[in-house]
Amino acid sequence: MPLPQAKMSLQAFLDWENQQPGRNEFYRGEVFAMVGARRVHGIVALNVATALKMRLQGKPCRAFIESMKVRVADDAVFYPDVFVTCDARDLRTEMVFEHPVLIVEVLSASTQAFDRGAKFAAYRGLTSLREYVLIDPDTRGVEVFRRNERGLFELHDQSGTAVLALASVDARIPMAEVFEGVEAAPAADAGAAD
Repeated sequence: MPLPQAKMSLQAFLDWENQQPGRNEFYRGEVFAMVGARRVHGIVALNVATALKMRLQGKPCRAFIESMKVRVADDAVFYPDVFVTCDARDLRTEMVFEHPVLIVEVLSASTQAFDRGAKFAAYRGLTSLREYVLIDPDTRGVEVFRRNERGLFELHDQSGTAVLALASVDARIPMAEVFEGVEAAPAADAGAAD
């Protein structure tokens, strides 16, 4: 089925998207086809999901990876790279999740602006969300945006730390585990031209 050209309702998108062989995100009536990710993107997403799965054993929460839909509002459905939900309604759903406590996005050059901007703005509307994590596999930058007691998201830059601390799920993941299998970017030559 071809990509729809006109703006769609949420239900029309869900009906259409469930028939597609590939994944598509939905934002304000528009459909965005998901393209394949780079190898390092997949490695980091899988590392984080695996680490969370192990740390959530015995707890009423589950980690999911990039093939599951999160409905953010009546006008947005995304496929986070990794998310965790502890909500019983989400743990019974088959297709669309609505109550994540933690969302992790692995950045790429093509998605970074959207992940930091409009997507983060949409995610902030989820009352269940406690942390939003952005991981840059190229720079090994790790930014954790944590909701404070006033309901505002505060940046906790964990770049360069030894451990990724996730308060929302009471988990600590060594950065070596997050970036396992990803070669560190070579240090820039101080005399090299841009």
